[in-house]
Amino acid sequence: MSVIYLDNNATTCVAPEVYEAMSPYFTQFYGNPSSMHRFGGQVARGLRQSREAIAALIQAEPNEIIFTSCGTEGDNAAIRAALDSQPDKRHIITTAVEHPAILKPLQRLEKQGYTVTYLGVDGKGQLKLNELRRAIRDDTALISVMAANNETGTIFPIERIGHLAKERGILFHVDAVQAAGKIPLDVSSGVIDFLVLSGHKFHGPKGVGVLYVRRGVRFRPLLAGGHQERGRRGGTENVPGIIGLGKAAELTLKTFDEDHTRVSQLRDRLEQGILSTISDTQRNGHPGLRLPNTANIGFKYVEGEAILLSLDREGICASSGSACTSGSLQPSHVLRAMGLPYTLLHGSIRFSLSRYTTGAEIEQVLGVISPMIGRLRDLSPFSRDNEATHPWLQEQTQRVGIA
Repeated sequence: MSVIYLDNNATTCVAPEVYEAMSPYFTQFYGNPSSMHRFGGQVARGLRQSREAIAALIQAEPNEIIFTSCGTEGDNAAIRAALDSQPDKRHIITTAVEHPAILKPLQRLEKQGYTVTYLGVDGKGQLKLNELRRAIRDDTALISVMAANNETGTIFPIERIGHLAKERGILFHVDAVQAAGKIPLDVSSGVIDFLVLSGHKFHGPKGVGVLYVRRGVRFRPLLAGGHQERGRRGGTENVPGIIGLGKAAELTLKTFDEDHTRVSQLRDRLEQGILSTISDTQRNGHPGLRLPNTANIGFKYVEGEAILLSLDREGICASSGSACTSGSLQPSHVLRAMGLPYTLLHGSIRFSLSRYTTGAEIEQVLGVISPMIGRLRDLSPFSRDNEATHPWLQEQTQRVGIA
């Protein structure tokens, strides 16, 4: 059975050109880039070229780029550096819909005496900037907001938030892991102090990421060790990964406009096909301000796990949310923050496309999903008729705090 892969927000396939660029660095150019001899020097040149390609992707300077192992490391390093440089400030502002790579370290910091404000979102997943303005305090050290949400694709007004931060002298950190390769990223205005990317989200390899640190921002490394990355991240570089990351950035810039148009058209076809043929469904997230590849659809009166298992039997891969939290039976914290009813919380599915998704694949999904949802609803104890009166459903609604 062939696979229709619509879980690209979890990870993407490595582009063939990326694999080809990486391959020689496993067996042919295997020297240490820190070595003084020519064999190591040619590897160091490859790293410089990748650094330049990543810098071009986000409109940064090459010396502002630090290679990391993943987005989580970059996020943790940025948060820790921001706080270490301002020991007298103990307040952080973030959102209630961030990735666990942000929420988990901030929850740990709360146990260490820091205060964290979690900004809410509206029913479309968008931030309320007035709430952000009111949350700023004299001891606010950092504002940390994702560029685009990994579950709904909703895009946040990063530039406007950055200007608010700069007006108050607050450091600003952006988790752009889901945005890279899908929407333009530009740090040249100087309002973003830290920005994080991960290679496997835009057809690069897993196990390599980027932390952008604006020139002039004080930075203490999370990983202390050797002199690699100009002393900002110790440890021998993941050379093949970095080479692949640079190639992925080059490809992204080369095909960006074409990919954006084609992928967004396919997403719209999938979304409109579902919403127009299956009753009691809705789009979750902002209809316009969102990533071109992401459609989060809520199917009322059906369990998301049942939908995913049924799709999997048809060779279709999708997700109920973040890959880092999909093992949890709890409803999505993102959809909960948006105030969705319980009947949608557990029946929401994320379809995320890539440059390799085809029109034929989308038509195949549309051909099987409508009768599939019909069968699952026939088996479900919940329906439009008992939504307001079913005792268990009311209990669950109160338990997750969305009554």
